[in-house]
Amino acid sequence: MAFTLLEQPDIAPSGAQNPLIDRYGRQITYLRVSVTDRCDFRCTYCMAEDMQFLPKRDILSFEEIDTIVSAFVARGVKKVRLTGGEPLVRRDIMQLVDRIGGHLGAGLDELTLTTNGSQLRRHAVGLARAGVKRLNVSLDTLDEKRFAAITRRGRMTDVLDGIDAAEAAGLRIKINMVAMRGVNDDEIEPMMRWAHGRGFGLTLIEGMPLGEVGIDRVECYLPLKELREELGRRFTLERANYRTGGPASYDFVKETNGLLGFITPMSHNFCESCNRVRLTATGQLYMCLGQEDMVDLRVAIRDGGRDALDAALDRAMLLKPKGHDFVLDRTHTGPALERHMSVTGG
Repeated sequence: MAFTLLEQPDIAPSGAQNPLIDRYGRQITYLRVSVTDRCDFRCTYCMAEDMQFLPKRDILSFEEIDTIVSAFVARGVKKVRLTGGEPLVRRDIMQLVDRIGGHLGAGLDELTLTTNGSQLRRHAVGLARAGVKRLNVSLDTLDEKRFAAITRRGRMTDVLDGIDAAEAAGLRIKINMVAMRGVNDDEIEPMMRWAHGRGFGLTLIEGMPLGEVGIDRVECYLPLKELREELGRRFTLERANYRTGGPASYDFVKETNGLLGFITPMSHNFCESCNRVRLTATGQLYMCLGQEDMVDLRVAIRDGGRDALDAALDRAMLLKPKGHDFVLDRTHTGPALERHMSVTGG
């Protein structure tokens, strides 16, 4: 079955001599790297329409990002995901992808990318050559007018062309869809049939209260537990023993012969098994998407080099919280954190 072909083992514990283990005994094996806070879309749930982006002088150089990635790999990180903003809008991005791809087989097991797909046609072949095997493509609708409304400026044809190019280059594709009540909830079943029909996985994501974006998140919030129960009345959902190193849980959908993932930061706190940290484009390391504690790795490498960087990683492990504190209810409708998702890395 297609399910068996898609299945991957969990990322194994690292054999690093000095692994990154937090005070709750969780080993960090997964680093998400935001290479830019900029994006060519302005998705309503992610950004304000008139975003103020960081000055380019504050952004880490490719050499600095590679130095930080090298330190993480030496200490047991097995998976690196490049994110943004939109990572493929950063100038000369393939130079960085090639550099990080050089760690594959030398401590790093997997290099992946999350993208909105708009630039994929230009970069799909280069990504495959650099050692990227699979991509997450954010796509919240298959309706052109709705796509334009959600993204505020994107063209769905560019994304679909990019997906075609990535598939032709041999990249495995998973579609990420933010599920929003009254916005695209009527498209979840068609999106699943479309994705599974092409051999893609589909992961549904609950909207998260990060940054002021100008929409009513309470009105749009769709608990995925409720959605799964509804889908379970029409489809045969079987729990799948499938892991990618991230927070999603998966079902195999018998009728469509594909995987359906659920990322539930609001309705189910999955932090007990968290193996991730996030590096912003300016070098701040956040140990949790939903907390403000961070360690400035840019200062560490610029002022103290590799020794200071390792000391900062040790300090980060002491600061990593047990879990996030997202709240979304009628008495708390504002963002849980002021920073937008694009700053931390999606």
